[in-house]
Amino acid sequence: MANQGRDAAAMAALVLSGVAAGGVLGLMAMKMIPKEKEEADYRKHLASSVEQDANSGIATGFTMEDAREKADTEHMIAKRMKPEEVLSALQKGNARFWMGAAHRPEASAFERRALISKQFPLTAVLGCSDSRVPVEIVFDQGLGDMFVVRVAGNCLDNTTTASLEYAVHHLSVKVLMVMGHEGCGAIKAAQLPTADIAKEPTCLGNLLTGLKEGLNESDLKAVRDSKAHDREAVTTNVKRQVEKLTLDKGIMEQVKKGNLIIVGCFYEISSGIVDFFHEVNSKSLTPGKSSLIPIQ
Repeated sequence: MANQGRDAAAMAALVLSGVAAGGVLGLMAMKMIPKEKEEADYRKHLASSVEQDANSGIATGFTMEDAREKADTEHMIAKRMKPEEVLSALQKGNARFWMGAAHRPEASAFERRALISKQFPLTAVLGCSDSRVPVEIVFDQGLGDMFVVRVAGNCLDNTTTASLEYAVHHLSVKVLMVMGHEGCGAIKAAQLPTADIAKEPTCLGNLLTGLKEGLNESDLKAVRDSKAHDREAVTTNVKRQVEKLTLDKGIMEQVKKGNLIIVGCFYEISSGIVDFFHEVNSKSLTPGKSSLIPIQ
């Protein structure tokens, strides 16, 4: 009981000192202390967090002006990065993820405050809404790093296209990514007979019909292995969406200038690995030229 009393007093003192220093330490201190066997690790982690915040200027407090200056500085650094550098950083982030060495970048209060004034993500992603595919986690990215649009089957329509156009023209992202994934339910459902799709609710049926039109089902039927068939169907859809993006004159203008790379990739849920298998850059693909079914 005496030890518990001393711990409570120590935590109360830390709360008060944290609030006076800008609030972050106070919030940390108010976290529930783990069981005794984990207490040493917890205190070590807390000390490390305090040191990190101190290095960021948290311990001495900060103002909104400080936060704006930080945002401006980081924005300038981001603007100087080349698309190839951004893509390389994404690949390295995914490698950290599937190797179990992710940094898990969680912004401090100061860094979150800096994001209030502006956002400057380097990557825009059209991904699937599947709960097993959290894009930022898969690429080991943090708050403000990625502009993510998620929809079943990672497909383009007016809303998703408009969102990506905003990212390209107003946020100046350097990489535009379409990512499909292993075991995508929307792609599987799109391969059902038309009569079965017609039984679905109207909006869902329309989505599946649109996906179905972009799949080369005659070729897919020739793939016997179920895992290979799954990948081929998903990657066909990803290529389809990428090639639709190449019909957007504004987006392709940025590609021609070397300001943007468009990539298509496949996330393997079972391994955590993202395979970048399709790329459109200033030298690679003629806008609108498709190796798949002609776009109507």
